[in-house]
Amino acid sequence: MKFEDENLISKKQLLEKYSISYGALYRWKRKGLIPEDWFIKKATSTGQETFFPKDLIFERVELILGKREDVLLDELAQELSGEEESNAKIVIDTVFGEKTFLIKDIKSIKRVLENGETVDLQDILKF
Repeated sequence: MKFEDENLISKKQLLEKYSISYGALYRWKRKGLIPEDWFIKKATSTGQETFFPKDLIFERVELILGKREDVLLDELAQELSGEEESNAKIVIDTVFGEKTFLIKDIKSIKRVLENGETVDLQDILKF
């Protein structure tokens, strides 16, 4: 994908504009929320810097920031990738708050009894 220089924003400017950390940006990249080809390396007077296509990255960052409180990043990455996998969810509500998981991402659910014995709840829940 080819982008014109005037339609690019530097990584530093992007992080400042949205008050996001370097770590968050690269976590989003690893999860597939931001495509690899949007990370454009260019030589500058101070060395090599990373740039992004302004319109695309602004829209994507605003989408991520707007949904990150309500949707798991992995779920959002799946939506953005267009995968047709199951979107069935399980919601666990505790005194610490509510957490939503995609059922396909759950490896196991176990109850640990006082005597240390474990009971697999997936068989009981049938998923």
